[in-house]
Amino acid sequence: MKKNKRYTYRKFSMSQHHGTRTYEFDGSRVPSVTTILSRTKDQSFLDRWRARVGVEEADRIFNHAAKRGTSMHKFIENHITGIGYDDLSTIGHEARPMAQKIIDTGLTPITEYYGSEVTLCYPGLYAGSTDLVCIHNDKDTIIDFKQSNKPKQKEWIKDYYLQIAAYAMAHDQIYDSVIEQGIIMVCTPDLYFQEFRFEGDELRQYKYDFLKRWNRYQDITRQKDDNNMSKKRQTIKI
Repeated sequence: MKKNKRYTYRKFSMSQHHGTRTYEFDGSRVPSVTTILSRTKDQSFLDRWRARVGVEEADRIFNHAAKRGTSMHKFIENHITGIGYDDLSTIGHEARPMAQKIIDTGLTPITEYYGSEVTLCYPGLYAGSTDLVCIHNDKDTIIDFKQSNKPKQKEWIKDYYLQIAAYAMAHDQIYDSVIEQGIIMVCTPDLYFQEFRFEGDELRQYKYDFLKRWNRYQDITRQKDDNNMSKKRQTIKI
């Protein structure tokens, strides 16, 4: 896989405050794609799961999976860019074969890549970091790598689709590109690999759906700001 230097990707500063991740773009701050999606998703299933397994166990599972995912991403990123990397921790021993499965199975159709771990921003709306922008089966493609404790079904991972759709819109807006497809590559600890691919009308629909979630996030943010302002007024009045 060789590097295609068609795009010169910009760097953006990122900050996190009370669970809200924002990026600075030309002097203004915009929310991250993951923040928008997490604040507007239905959390009832997650709440039921946490109640069933217990808060401490849920946190342990979540944190372990997050660390394993970070390590897996690092292995894949350094394979793509040709930089040597190893992780000799217990997490690393779990993540390395998962990354290798994605490399051996998922990356084979990629002839060239534009950027790895690319930060993308749609001016005034949102920003975020995607795992890979590349040419996959002769199509300009955005790919996200995911780890999972068990195999996924499409209806469970709609936010992954929305995430890629948002990145595709931002890339097209800033770099005058035409991202043709999105691909989600998932691997479990027992090395079960899944690939979810979408393009055309389906990709277009997910773009519309993400913008609906962005509008909902704005409504939530405005309502929160109004409530805070109301509390301040009451405090002053007292």
